[in-house]
Amino acid sequence: MNKPRIIAFYLPQFHPIPENNEWWGKGFTEWTNVGKAKSLFPGHKQPKVPTELGYYDLRLSQVQKQQVEMAKEAGVEGFCYWHYYFGNGKQLLETPLKNVLKDPSIDFPFCLGWANEPWEHKLWNKAGSGNKLLIAQEYNGQEDYRKHFEIILPCLRDDRYIKIDDKYVFLIYKPKSIPNIQEFFKLWREWAKEELGKDFYFIAHAYWNESNFEDYYSQGFDGVYSNRIALPPDGFWKRHIDNFRRKIFGWPRLYDYKKIIKNCNSENDKKENVFPSIICGWDHTPRSGKKGMVYTNFTLENFRKHIEDICKVVENKEDDHKVIFLKSWNEWGEGNFMEPDLEFGRGKIETLKSVLREIEG
Repeated sequence: MNKPRIIAFYLPQFHPIPENNEWWGKGFTEWTNVGKAKSLFPGHKQPKVPTELGYYDLRLSQVQKQQVEMAKEAGVEGFCYWHYYFGNGKQLLETPLKNVLKDPSIDFPFCLGWANEPWEHKLWNKAGSGNKLLIAQEYNGQEDYRKHFEIILPCLRDDRYIKIDDKYVFLIYKPKSIPNIQEFFKLWREWAKEELGKDFYFIAHAYWNESNFEDYYSQGFDGVYSNRIALPPDGFWKRHIDNFRRKIFGWPRLYDYKKIIKNCNSENDKKENVFPSIICGWDHTPRSGKKGMVYTNFTLENFRKHIEDICKVVENKEDDHKVIFLKSWNEWGEGNFMEPDLEFGRGKIETLKSVLREIEG
């Protein structure tokens, strides 16, 4: 049997930019949060410490080449780079992707996930004051849609760009935030066909508690990424215990990974145009402190079981649609990363590699 197509989300927030220098202090990157994280409850393993790649700087393409070699070893097909476009031609954190476009020796497929949300003070740092707006997300109609299209056009022209059904994969993080999204789709599809002779495969990012995806299809989406962080409903006592722990001891919310992964797939995910996710851990406390959320009981054994379950969901799909999104390759500040650290070494990479090799036979 052909193995699933594993596409890993990739965070580019590991190099300084002028805006972050202004908002958070000179030299701020995601490592700033990761490095100063603290253990908040017994058994809480913080800070997370990278080993082989160290506290890297994504201005250096050599780092990206090392990441690619690790991802290939794990059996990952490509990266979905988070793409920050705010309107009026304004991007942030685009350097790693520009490095890829300039350097064909970074030989690895990729696609884009548009992280179309405003940046607020609370997003990147627990010291953020409330919901203070740092940069707005704007949707300014046809002229601006064309600017955006021109920005990503060099990516689409690249032979490494990931496709489904020979169409360019483009994921949208906040699909319900775009006004008149049908116009956006219509224009981008027309321009892609004029410039490249191909179409887009638009994927909606659906939240864990969504099960009816028909609205997305009626809007013009081709597929849905089923992001099943899959929190079980908080019962009365769990809510009160969590609140008590937070107020008295400064603990975050705790969920058992072994229980979480039981809810990480559904019958919906067996459909050809629904794409499930693998979650390689979660600990948001480096960014959010006691307001964060932690998956306890993450072990390589439980991770393996999770991978196997998700792979079974897609086993009967057409090969091109056996897509699974891996959350994530390097989201260190949210505790979902595949890269080697002091706790697991290359264990996550080896676990995914092992399952995929067994599938191939």
